[in-house]
Amino acid sequence: MSARESSDKDIVWQTPANPPEPNDFIFRNGRRYVRPYHFEFIAHVKSRWAGKTIVDLFAEEFKGRPYEYYVSAVESGRIQVDGQMVPISYIVQPSQKISHFVHRHEPPVVSWDVSILQKEPEVLTVCKPASVPVHPCGQYRKNTVVGILQAEHHLTSLFPVHRLDRLVSGLLILARNANKADQFRQQIEAGKVHKEYIAKVTGVFPEEKVVNANVDYNAREGRSSVEVGSDQSDKPPKGKDACTKFTRISTNGTHSVVLCEPVTGRTHQIRVHLQYTGHPIANDTLYLSEEVVCRSTKGTTADRAAFAVATCNSSAPSFPHDDQVVEDVHYNEDFELDSMCTNCPNLAPKGYDGNEEALWLHCIRYSGPGWSYECPYPDWALLS
Repeated sequence: MSARESSDKDIVWQTPANPPEPNDFIFRNGRRYVRPYHFEFIAHVKSRWAGKTIVDLFAEEFKGRPYEYYVSAVESGRIQVDGQMVPISYIVQPSQKISHFVHRHEPPVVSWDVSILQKEPEVLTVCKPASVPVHPCGQYRKNTVVGILQAEHHLTSLFPVHRLDRLVSGLLILARNANKADQFRQQIEAGKVHKEYIAKVTGVFPEEKVVNANVDYNAREGRSSVEVGSDQSDKPPKGKDACTKFTRISTNGTHSVVLCEPVTGRTHQIRVHLQYTGHPIANDTLYLSEEVVCRSTKGTTADRAAFAVATCNSSAPSFPHDDQVVEDVHYNEDFELDSMCTNCPNLAPKGYDGNEEALWLHCIRYSGPGWSYECPYPDWALLS
């Protein structure tokens, strides 16, 4: 069946309560796409929004769609306040519930399986593919590790014990109940968990090196930087203390594979500490240079990962946005076109081309009191 036009009369609106299903996914050219679906986004009016008209609020806060779209969305009931249709001149008040009914297009990820490593009564470990977020965030909901495990393995009530950035691959530990998740959390906070990653970096890395350097994360740029302390400075450091131990595993004279053991857990800590040593991850475009990569710059690795991480960590409501320039991905598939959708007839949303490559950073082992979990090495770790 080809793509077909939908009308509001027969639309079934999904919410987070609707679990992902196996037929939600479409596989093309090594990418996993999510069949576009109708979804209700919900947010509550912040203090800075109060006093604005409903249309101005959306036009100012969510610039990815044109002003005319928001006018039509309010007039048609695609945007509602407290479950009711309102005029375009309606003034919003604090704490009111705003619903935005959209045709949701999720970004693509690589089509590699989320392979299960160990399945225990209270713990599940998997090998996370690069490009796949761990849990719903930003524009991702079904195209996540948690969503894929639910759809393809009928695994629910999963609690990720630790976080891996979207473009990082490797071991991911998920507790299967809240009590077990809390046990892991307490051990991590007490410094009883040992973390090991491997990275493929530029040049011949020293046999051993320990980096003690504060890491300052800039959420606006989606990028961290290293702060080097100075006894002569009166200003307190903005960054958080961070320590990583590095050990060279192998080298071919051009690249090195390095064991990375972070003592602390700061955003992009391993990546920025490797940059600080002069041996950044060899395909990490965000940290190969000291120059800040603009978010709007089209790239294939960490510059786009930074945008995704910032989106996932944002406290703002997850209304979709499409303010990035990217090539359209057209497929005549079995999904409903929506006459009001600003992404149709493309399968992927604007802003994502699906051409990212895996960052050469991979989690291989986590261990703690009486337990240890491992993940196989990736192919890129074998230097020729």
